[in-house]
Amino acid sequence: MTQPNSGSANGSADGSPSDGAGGTATAAPPAPPAAPPQKRGMKRSTRIALLVVAVLALIAAGGFTAYYFLDTRHYVSTDNAQVDGNKIDINAPASGYLIDWRARQGADLSRNEVVGRIRVDGGFVQPQRSIRSPGDATVAVDNGVPGAYVTAGTNLATAYDLSQVYVTARVDETDVDAVRAGQKVDFTVDAFPDAKFTGVVREIQSGAAGQFSLFPQSNTTGNFQKVTQVVPVKIAIDDLHGLALVPGMNVVVKIHKDT
Repeated sequence: MTQPNSGSANGSADGSPSDGAGGTATAAPPAPPAAPPQKRGMKRSTRIALLVVAVLALIAAGGFTAYYFLDTRHYVSTDNAQVDGNKIDINAPASGYLIDWRARQGADLSRNEVVGRIRVDGGFVQPQRSIRSPGDATVAVDNGVPGAYVTAGTNLATAYDLSQVYVTARVDETDVDAVRAGQKVDFTVDAFPDAKFTGVVREIQSGAAGQFSLFPQSNTTGNFQKVTQVVPVKIAIDDLHGLALVPGMNVVVKIHKDT
């Protein structure tokens, strides 16, 4: 009797898979890894545009640096400045009711002009006290309310002599050493951007503005924080150019340094 073959029909004697034709099958080689996608290079036009932007930025930075250096070398500059003037306060001369009030905002007043009256309560007799303007001025702030009761000394109006306005510039304490009386000044007023004004330094206040505030900085708690103070500088205006400069208008000042 013939013995059956120990291997299977589709396998070799040692258990290896057969290729079906009497040979041994071999495993397929692994597929090679996919090549990574190639990065697209930057377009030439894009590179040129970026280069132009970088060059322009460097030129702008260099120009600003040069301008700042020249400006600080020749000028003391500040935008912490306003048109100012000699303030005239019109106060109630006595306690009573305000009547016949004429000091409206914008009104031009003359020295000793009667601008209103105070009716003083006194039983059957109600005397009146005249309210007079202390000087020639134009009313900037009107606080008077006809018929209202006011106490003696109440501020009824604030006026300025607009023909005698000047500029108050607040200069950093680190720069004030370069400021002297008599130095020339160039300035512009925000309300009149096309006008160029000139002036002269007349006075430098002898203390920092912080010492004249209602609540000056105190170091009683020990939590002192150093803050750069400003020193008010009074500047006389050479020519108003026919423009109505009113106290409170914002100003940008450039004081010529001595060279």
